[in-house]
Amino acid sequence: MLESALHYSHQLLGEVIAPNDIVVDATMGNGHDTLYLAQQVPQGLVHSFDVQAQALAETRTLLAKHSLTAKINLHQIGHEALGTVIAHKTPIKAAVFNLGYLPKSDKQIITKANTTLKALEELTDRLALGGRIVIVAYYGHQGGAAELTAVTDFCQRLDQHNYQVLQYQFINQKNHPPILFCIEKRH
Repeated sequence: MLESALHYSHQLLGEVIAPNDIVVDATMGNGHDTLYLAQQVPQGLVHSFDVQAQALAETRTLLAKHSLTAKINLHQIGHEALGTVIAHKTPIKAAVFNLGYLPKSDKQIITKANTTLKALEELTDRLALGGRIVIVAYYGHQGGAAELTAVTDFCQRLDQHNYQVLQYQFINQKNHPPILFCIEKRH
């Protein structure tokens, strides 16, 4: 059976993550990806980013319900600033983005093309060999199409000798089904 973009994103990440890796949730939201990553790196480190205090509160509540041993750093800053938090030479094994807005919140607060591209540049620069960045783009809101175009262009420009890029989407679904991109570092 074909997987939803969200489920497939976890599968793609899980294939490359080891217990002591450093991983990034670039769009914390309600904390589900942060939780998943923390469960995959019990001796590792998770950096999770969001601009909204509500996202940090929801994530803290979710994480408190689980016995986790990973070190988890929740940052109330935009993902474009991850370069100020994560040292330049730090090898990131995996990162995940869910682009759009925080479900059940202010739909005017959205991810934006310029900040997402800055974060992608920072992450591809730090991505470990064999590491992956998974982007799930929700684009049915105002500004979403422009961000999707920017992410698509970014992915298409990556040197095929250094990166492989997968695009996964359902093409017969209504209401702008999410599109998944997976960037894998080859060299």
